[in-house]
This record gives sequence, structure tokens and C-alpha cells, in this order.
Amino acid sequence: MIGIFLPVFLIYSFGLLSLLGINQAYFYNQLAYLVAGLTVYFVVKKVGRRYFEINSYLFYWLLIVLLLVTFFVGLEVKGSRRWLTLYFFNLQSSEILKVFFIMFLSQFLAKKHIGVNKRVIFALSLMYFVIPFVIIFKQPDLGNALVYGAIFLVMVMLSDLPNRYLMNLGLTLVMFLPLGWLILKPYQKLRLLSFVSPHTDPQGVSYNMIQAVITIGSGKFFGRGLGLGTQSRFYFLPENHTDFAFASLVEQFGFFGGFIVLSLFAVMVYFMIKEFLKYVNSRDEENRSIFLFYAGFITYVVFQIIVNVGMNLGVLPVAGIALPLISYGGSAFMSFMIGLALFPDNRS
Repeated sequence: MIGIFLPVFLIYSFGLLSLLGINQAYFYNQLAYLVAGLTVYFVVKKVGRRYFEINSYLFYWLLIVLLLVTFFVGLEVKGSRRWLTLYFFNLQSSEILKVFFIMFLSQFLAKKHIGVNKRVIFALSLMYFVIPFVIIFKQPDLGNALVYGAIFLVMVMLSDLPNRYLMNLGLTLVMFLPLGWLILKPYQKLRLLSFVSPHTDPQGVSYNMIQAVITIGSGKFFGRGLGLGTQSRFYFLPENHTDFAFASLVEQFGFFGGFIVLSLFAVMVYFMIKEFLKYVNSRDEENRSIFLFYAGFITYVVFQIIVNVGMNLGVLPVAGIALPLISYGGSAFMSFMIGLALFPDNRS
């Protein structure tokens, strides 16, 4: 765990410095989130992984209810209801659910369902995925819905269920792809079209992507310096502390700073994969559950890194996905720290 915590601490420190250069209020709030995240980590660690394994079903459904409450009465920002307003901060329930969804699905897929047809197991696992996916998609939050999709896909693929079930599901989805286009929100369609042709509407839907690329380019090799990033500090770049926090960071610290952050992410993921590989050949329920939990958590982290950095560089569509440990916000960080706390103690 020490090997994981060092890059986590360093990445978070880069994020804090970048926020300080944009807005001091963000910096102090993010410091508070650090304290909250560490507190949650030690509480979950003290309670123990076993408690959350036993009660994974309960936590899953409690958070589904919280997700529904958010959908109906949550704070509406730019047409989306993703946050519940609490006394100290806004809670994004879809972020908190991620790690408990992974825990629940790992328990369900690892369990030996004696006498139950595997098609039924696959259908149930698909249902457990579709419920949060649909709610989050309807918020609307396409980015986080895709994160859940990636987690589900990888965990089922690595489970003992036949891969032909996923293949059949994939073929069915391809057949209904035109229908999927019809149910997308207008702004989601425009985002995808802007990716294909980013300069079609440079002052409209393509504006964020173009500004992100300009912001990264303005940082050059060593950056403009802390607090000297004109694109991010003067808000030419929208969402400069959340979706495009990486572009803001690179503008201040340059290609060199961005490379260090991505290298630290690589080191962090390396240590996660190193632990994950210890359980590859395990066949008992407990270790299979740990194996699948690692698979889901690593997928969640890596998918968000790739998509967020890709959209900041203009090589992937803008999907509204946060960059772990860098983007501003408390819910995502607390979810991440809960995930780390649920990692099993190192075994020999």
C-alpha cells in the first residue's frame, strides 16, 4: 500500500498547486476534501473489508436509492441533477456508488451460485448494472454512465461467465445503435459531431475542446508558472478546475509537469496491477472476489485517466469525466479513498 500511496500523494499535491494557481478558494476547499478523504479511508479501514463484503448488497441498494433521490431533488447545474446539497458540500452520489458497485458486483460474480443457470447469473448482473447506468444517463451524465459500462464489461469478462454472453450482448447493442443515437441529448450528439469535425462550430460546441488544446499548447515545455496561466486563470478555458483541470495544470507546469503527473499515474496503476496479479489464479470465492474487485477498481481509474486526458488533448470526445486526484471535488476523492481502504491487506 505504501507504493500506491506515494504517487497518490504526489498527484494530489500537483492538483492542489494547480488549483491554487487558478483560484485560492478551490485550493482551500480541496485541502478540506483531502482531510475528509483521509478520514473516510481510516474509518473504512478500521471497520474492515469483511463488513463491506457481507453488506455489499445493502450498500448497493441504499446508494441506488440515494441516486434516485438525487435524480428527483438534487441540485440542478447546467441542466443536470448530479449533486445533493449537504451542509458542508455537494455530494455526487454517482461517484460514491462506483466503489460500492464494484464491491457488490465482485461479490455477486465470485459467488458459486449452485444450481443456478449461468444465463440467469449474467442476466442478473446485467440488471444490477443497467439500473445505475440508466439513472445516471438520465441525469444526464453520459461520462459517468460510460465509466460504469467499462467497469461492468471488464468484470464480467474476467469472471467465470462465458464470454459469448457479452458477445451476444454486444451484437444486440450494435443492432440498436441507431436507436441509441436517437435517445442522446442534443448537446451529447453535438459533442460527438464536434469530435469528428472540431472546427465546425469553434464558438459553440467545439469551444471547450479547442480551448483545452490551446491551453495545453500555451504551457510549452516548462509552463507559464504557478498562477500565470492566462487561459485558465482568466477563464478562457471553461471548467478549468474540473473536466479540464489537466489542461490548466499543463499550462502552469508545462509538458514537463504533465509528463510527471502521467508518469505518477503509471506508477500508481503499476502497483495496483501488481497486487491484482497475485489473485489471478485463485479459485476460492474470497480470492476471486478480491481479484474482481481489483479488476473493477483499476478499470475505473484507468478508464477515467485515459478519457479525461484524451479529451483535454482533443483526441477523444468531451465526455465530462473527472481526472482522479486532479479534478476539483470531494465526492470523487472520497470514493477513491474508500476503494483504497477496501484493498485487502498485503499477502505473502
